[in-house]
Amino acid sequence: MTLGDSGTIGINYGRVANNLPSPPQVVQLLKAQGLTKVKLYDTDSTVLSALSGSGISVTVALPNEQLSSAAGSLSFTDKWVQTNIIPYYPKTLIDAIAVGNEVFVDPKNTTTFLVPAMKNVYASLSKYDVASKIKVCSPVALSALQSSYPSSSGSFKSELIEPVVKPMLSFLKQTDSYLMVNAYPFFAYIANTDTISLDYAMFRDNKGVTDPKNGLVYKSLFEAQVDAVFAAMNALGFKDLKMVISETGWPSSGDENEVGSTPANAAAYNGNLVRRVLTGKGTPLRPNQPLNVYLFALFNENQKTGPTSERNYGLFYPNEKKVYDIPLTLEGLKNHQPAMKNGSKNQVPAAAAPPSGEVSASKAAQTWCVANGDAGKKKLQDALDYACGEGGADCRPIQEGANCYNPNSLDAHASYAFNSYYQKNARKSGSCDFGGAAYLVTQSPKFGNCVFPTGY
Repeated sequence: MTLGDSGTIGINYGRVANNLPSPPQVVQLLKAQGLTKVKLYDTDSTVLSALSGSGISVTVALPNEQLSSAAGSLSFTDKWVQTNIIPYYPKTLIDAIAVGNEVFVDPKNTTTFLVPAMKNVYASLSKYDVASKIKVCSPVALSALQSSYPSSSGSFKSELIEPVVKPMLSFLKQTDSYLMVNAYPFFAYIANTDTISLDYAMFRDNKGVTDPKNGLVYKSLFEAQVDAVFAAMNALGFKDLKMVISETGWPSSGDENEVGSTPANAAAYNGNLVRRVLTGKGTPLRPNQPLNVYLFALFNENQKTGPTSERNYGLFYPNEKKVYDIPLTLEGLKNHQPAMKNGSKNQVPAAAAPPSGEVSASKAAQTWCVANGDAGKKKLQDALDYACGEGGADCRPIQEGANCYNPNSLDAHASYAFNSYYQKNARKSGSCDFGGAAYLVTQSPKFGNCVFPTGY
């Protein structure tokens, strides 16, 4: 892969699900979205065949389960390359092989096999004269760092440095490859909501964090994490090794303790990241090295285990509908305005419009907040994004499959979100406004079977 002057956006195509579109349909979806880079977690023949002739660059993977075999036998990697790479390349533009994934945290203790496996895969590629075209790398989790704050103090875990980190970085440098890193500001945010602002995690306007050691100012948690890895490499003498962010993303739904896992936050994180990558330079520590990023992930994957968030990182539902709408290309960015950053502070009088949807009689003393249908779609959508994101409204009931998803209309969803925000703010004056996009009613709104809360 040639890392060019501007950053690049690719996507991870995971398939831990039983309801995904066929690989040929997925290739059409990738093309329709203008995505030209995809990362896989295996070498599935139907997927590689579907990508043939598509012009889409592909990173394939040799899974952790095969690391010991790959490390122990060149004939194993010869056969693996012969079976999984050569029949497809170059019609399928395989440009990298991820040998293992987050190996240092693999419970099966495969770390010692990693570098020997990478070297054998490279030697096998050389036999077929494709080693200069197909890079060999391995995605590393951010947990490989012993220190990540401040960024300039970034360092690898001491027990990993001599056995595996230094040999791996040396191999990557010798073969003109790059370090792959999986970086998730989401995890740092939910573990530190008291000290990390949502705006800092979302690439939104914020005062920034100054690194006390070198004075560099960070405006996003993502860049601070990336530079911690660069600093860790610098500390070991690898100052010019390139990096690719092999995974990053934000879930659109999660468990109650997974604070901030909403569609609005996922759209803000991924949308602002795309804008940052495609229109900005590098990081404060490496300003001239463009960011090359693979979003996680293409689809929500219903068979992934673990917390709810694990099944909700997708940009698309399995039916190919968008979970939220963000541009993924420079062309798309030109036609897409970023969502409202901080909610309207204007105190506009409540609009004199009838409530959206039917109303049922209720106690006159109670009030609810609903959407003003006359405010226009853009204003409603921006206000909805704010309420469900930074505003902290409980928007889980309006997610697909939840009890208030239907009717699936902007008015209904915005009304639910605005009311949640209003009730969570103890029905304070000014908390049902959203720049004229909402107003108060004294009768309980009724949309389908959805019950609007009157307090939290």
